Amino acid sequence: MTRAAVPGLPSPHPIGELLPALFADDDLAQRFTAGLDTVLAPVFATLDNLPAYFRPRLAPADFLDWLATWVAVDVDPSWPDEVRRAVVGRAMELHRWRGTRRGLVERLRLVLGAGAEITDGGGVSWSTVPGVALPPGGDGEVLVQVWPLSGAEPDAEQVLAVVRAGCPVHLNCRVEILPGPPGLPGRAEG
Repeated sequence: MTRAAVPGLPSPHPIGELLPALFADDDLAQRFTAGLDTVLAPVFATLDNLPAYFRPRLAPADFLDWLATWVAVDVDPSWPDEVRRAVVGRAMELHRWRGTRRGLVERLRLVLGAGAEITDGGGVSWSTVPGVALPPGGDGEVLVQVWPLSGAEPDAEQVLAVVRAGCPVHLNCRVEILPGPPGLPGRAEG
């Protein structure tokens, strides 16, 4: 998409009609201003549609990447257009949940169309009784099991990229790509 000269795009405000009456019948003045109208028509079209540029579902594809930088979202150019638009549109929600189980599951579902189950090896516990001994230290590893919700199995490199972007840096994330949700009848655990 380009906002350069579009052949045949009429100007909503032709300059020739705004000239004094002396130039209304002057062929040179009318042709000169018609040339300027051709250059200015895309500018008017862009300004008339400016609110749509700030809506991810309506923004031109080339502007969407720039809009993504405004909301601090990394979009992969290889993602389909509708996925990029959805990620930019939900940027604030994704930022709010970044680094959490919910955020990682949602990002995997949104970007890759994959289901995920996350098992935290953290060593966190609680008690209603004071003075209870601390739990043993966790191994700091997070297991992310991913499976396709529909269609083909997700690409391992794309899954790793999404997990690396959403997993807290102080944790080691291990990824397993499964053919279906864990615990399905008839599926061997391994």
